[in-house]
Amino acid sequence: QLQLVESGGGSVQSGGSLRLSCAASLYSYERYCMAWFLQAPGTRREGVASIDEDGTASYAESVKGRFTISQDTAKNTLYLQMNSLKPEDTAMYYCAAEGGTWKMTCYFGRSYPYWGQGTQVTVSS
Repeated sequence: QLQLVESGGGSVQSGGSLRLSCAASLYSYERYCMAWFLQAPGTRREGVASIDEDGTASYAESVKGRFTISQDTAKNTLYLQMNSLKPEDTAMYYCAAEGGTWKMTCYFGRSYPYWGQGTQVTVSS
């Protein structure tokens, strides 16, 4: 059973930074794709960044240049560094993943079978 546990959310003023972490029991898989999603109240969950086992990352236009996805496989942890935060970034942030033995198409807009419980990020103006 693959488990994902997010942390690092909180409240910050506009222009500030936060780093989210996702502890993942995934890195034993030969192949994987991991992503960060956000969901604001009353909206659909949307992907913002993804990364695969080769470190290849992709980003939604809304966060490109401000957010950076990274991973530390030795610590089994996925990160999302969020800079220049805006009030519209306020949302619940989720870590998502899929692991296996095949080379999978990895991008932030695909579906994922495994999800964390989420961590809240609030950006005030």
